Amino acid sequence: MFDKSIKAYEEACKVIPGGVDSPVRAFKSVGGTPPFIDRGEGAYLFDIDGNKYLDFVQSWGPLIFGHCDRDIENAVIETAKKGLSFGAPTLLETQLASEIVEMYENIDKVRFVSSGTEATMSAIRLARGVTGKNDILKFEGCYHGHSDSLLVHAGSGLATFGTPSSPGVPVDLTKHTLVCEYNNIENLKKCFEDSSDIACIIIEPIAGNMGFVPASDEFLAACRELCDANGALLIFDEVMTGFRASLKGASGILKTKADIITFGKVIGAGMPVGAFASNKEIMGHLSPDGAVYQAGTLSGNPVAMAAGLVSLRKLKANPEVYDELNAKALRLINGLKEVASSNNIGLQADARGSMFGFFFADKMPTNFKEVSSFCDFKRFATFHHEMLKRGFYFACSQYEAGFICTKITNDDIDACISAANEVMKNL
Repeated sequence: MFDKSIKAYEEACKVIPGGVDSPVRAFKSVGGTPPFIDRGEGAYLFDIDGNKYLDFVQSWGPLIFGHCDRDIENAVIETAKKGLSFGAPTLLETQLASEIVEMYENIDKVRFVSSGTEATMSAIRLARGVTGKNDILKFEGCYHGHSDSLLVHAGSGLATFGTPSSPGVPVDLTKHTLVCEYNNIENLKKCFEDSSDIACIIIEPIAGNMGFVPASDEFLAACRELCDANGALLIFDEVMTGFRASLKGASGILKTKADIITFGKVIGAGMPVGAFASNKEIMGHLSPDGAVYQAGTLSGNPVAMAAGLVSLRKLKANPEVYDELNAKALRLINGLKEVASSNNIGLQADARGSMFGFFFADKMPTNFKEVSSFCDFKRFATFHHEMLKRGFYFACSQYEAGFICTKITNDDIDACISAANEVMKNL
């Protein structure tokens, strides 16, 4: 069933570290060999062995309209015919920025970059430049890209300065990073007591990198209040949730508003792109208007801009898409919970817009420590493999969220629930 993928993985390992260009793709969390994908079509993936999968990953979020959407595909082809990159301004950048600004009340200006990592790294530099402070505060289990100051885990104390979580990251580069427990207000307050030099809080308001774990309204309100009281800025990392959780991302369904928002994935409709945005006062500190430097030769790439522009305009013209996607996400997670319960298996699940997640656990985790301590990773790995054999492609880690696209039908979801019932009978 996977013979060609197994051989392809062996060959890839000879010339690519681990055989993959992003670690989670290696299936280390669930074991086995990752299927090598040949093509995507609508809601489905097809691997080089000819297997067909209903895709609940959708390139980790950006493909709201599924694979090979005709409108987006045509825009990419026509733009590519004019040239792949210029390193010079194009009208497409202004048009896409205008679409984003129009939808967010707390955004006046947008700076495009080429990845989510670039977006968060640049947003933090901007926050430090604006506040004149050095420390940043992040939360354990939230992933904001692989820049040095963000590859940090918590120490042994309640609230400590972080230590590097990867070789190659000098301690000196992480000494200004504080790490707190997600959804823990007392821990958050303690961090501000520990440091009077905090430039910003950066947070996934709906976490998708410790599994699907939303922040509580009270916790986000505390983030806002502590930032205001201590002269710090609040950054929402919406690289995953932007235009996914709602038309206005997580910001559109939460009461708390951020000072800076980072974007990625969806605003490029699958092309490599990211962005960070804020009001004109904060963005006025950014070069060439201000002293905070940030640059990128491929920033605002015309092909990525064209793809994102078509996708966002389609979403804006059809806002009912989000109600349909949420209904399908709820149909999926409720169905999974029902069959799990009927098979005496503990399963927790939640959804926001077209994002969803589930844990094999007896209660819903609220932070990274709980996900790691009482979720059954072995059971998830077995479930993942058995569902893959039946043609259902879920994220290959309990720490990742899932996504619904417009091409997934209710019949597709019902077929998935039926297959899950078969699998859970043997879990």
